[in-house]
Amino acid sequence: MTDLLQHFVSAPSEAREREILALGPWFHNLHLPDGAQTAPHSALGDFPAWKWAELAPHLPEDLGGWTALDVGCNAGFYSFELARRGARVTGIDVEPLFLRQAEWAAREFGMADRVRFRRAQVYDMARSPERFDLVLFMGVFYHLRYPMLGLDALTGVTDRLMVFQTLTAPGDAVHADTARPRDILDRADFTAPGWPTLAFLEHPFAGDPTNWFAPNRAGVEALLRSSGMRIVSNPAHEIWLCEPDRDATAWPRGAGRAEFLAATGQPWRPADDAVRGG
Repeated sequence: MTDLLQHFVSAPSEAREREILALGPWFHNLHLPDGAQTAPHSALGDFPAWKWAELAPHLPEDLGGWTALDVGCNAGFYSFELARRGARVTGIDVEPLFLRQAEWAAREFGMADRVRFRRAQVYDMARSPERFDLVLFMGVFYHLRYPMLGLDALTGVTDRLMVFQTLTAPGDAVHADTARPRDILDRADFTAPGWPTLAFLEHPFAGDPTNWFAPNRAGVEALLRSSGMRIVSNPAHEIWLCEPDRDATAWPRGAGRAEFLAATGQPWRPADDAVRGG
């Protein structure tokens, strides 16, 4: 992401420009009430406005009464859009720079009473007592060194809907026979088109050393199902909407529970792993 941070803003006055520049560099291009913009010349275009335009029609127009979690909130663009629809929003990020920007912008937009921001890791949500109607998990998964752990942590706090977006590897094929039982040497399909895979990025990708994984489409969908989510739709490139699968027999209802608790520093009881064989 470092290559995408912007040091140029647009503002109605030099004083205003200096104020916004002092909070930079910026990744999100926020359109502020006075017409100023925080990253108007990003290589990604007017980002994330165009990404929100892809997603917005697929979310409820009225989020009144909903709680929302914006994971990797950056300067808060998505948090503010959800708050405009009536949600009470919590934004989390690990980068103090972005949290300062988000808190400043919340005051600029007059939303400080509807949006709160705090410094937290994805993994911290594994121990959180909070639950959220809507979780935005966008642009973060591929930055995680322990991606499945992060996904499991967030599915555990999702009550209604999750928006999942990630960098992906090429290929939209989905293998039709992943569920067939296989013996230890039956591995030929592992390299067949559409088999769920996760490409590992050993070296910096796009100038960012925190880009670690790129799943293919089949991989994304398998990961979501394995975390106990049911895919509702795939409304745009690299975006999935999903909801908790109340009938799921996979995670978090059974196999892997004890491992998850140990990995997140939580107490384990034998009953937590009672259905896990072997």
